[in-house]
Amino acid sequence: MTYLLFVVGLVALFFGGEYLVRGASAIARKFNLSPMVIGLTIVGFGTSAPEMLVSVQAALADQPAIAIGNVLGSNIANILLILGLSALIAPLLIPVRKLWRDLAFMLAATATIWVMLLDGQVTRLDGVILLAGLVIFLVVAFVTGKSDEDQSIEGDIPQWKAWAMTLGGLVVLVIGARFLVDSATDIARAFGISEAVIGLTIVAVGTSLPELATSVIAAIRKQTEIAVGNIVGSNIFNIFGILGTTAVLAPILADPRFAAIDMPWVAATAVGLTILAFVLGGLPRIAGALLLAAYGGYVFLMG
Repeated sequence: MTYLLFVVGLVALFFGGEYLVRGASAIARKFNLSPMVIGLTIVGFGTSAPEMLVSVQAALADQPAIAIGNVLGSNIANILLILGLSALIAPLLIPVRKLWRDLAFMLAATATIWVMLLDGQVTRLDGVILLAGLVIFLVVAFVTGKSDEDQSIEGDIPQWKAWAMTLGGLVVLVIGARFLVDSATDIARAFGISEAVIGLTIVAVGTSLPELATSVIAAIRKQTEIAVGNIVGSNIFNIFGILGTTAVLAPILADPRFAAIDMPWVAATAVGLTILAFVLGGLPRIAGALLLAAYGGYVFLMG
């Protein structure tokens, strides 16, 4: 049964990601929005649903380390692992003019949460500030996100079908990720793999599986703006939306290690992505290899 759930989880991730990308592309075309904006918002925020559930539940259960660690670890994995793998599969080359605004928001969100963590807590007021940042980002994204290009994406899919594909794909992604993580954990235990290794690999990457599946499939389908927008939008939402909501519901006490050890990694990955995108005009395969190598180094050092 465990192996069957593992296979079902993999299949669900593939088809969930496939339908999410197709539906989101059709929505972008209908409303004359750039695929980047849809990737940043509907896709990026939607694939962050597992992180939202984990962080809110952890905060309410008085487990602040999990609430914060989940978000910070996910942001690192999103850039180094997911964009790295996606770029290795299919180069993610996007003009800088389509990226600078959103990368700037990601850097601003990263700097904001780092400052908040310096005093060892994320208060309700901090949460309100973070949520305000999310609102500003959404307004700017939609106001400036009209496409000036002739979009020939997927043909004319009826809007009800496009939204059904998008929302259905999100649901299937979340369910598939749950099946895959639970079954993979059971299989690893059966082979005698330590809990520490399981936690550092399967569980840590588990909440990022929807982003992984979506970005990889988008890369394969040459939907580079959705592939990149998904990750950048997810990272912005993780900080502004998830930590903001979590702090408003239950103020978070933060271990000093988050500001001293984890935030430098989060900031370095965000700055590194920005530099690569501007210098190389996106993420060619060599950039993907560098990001994956950096993730390997991160896992080794954290282990």
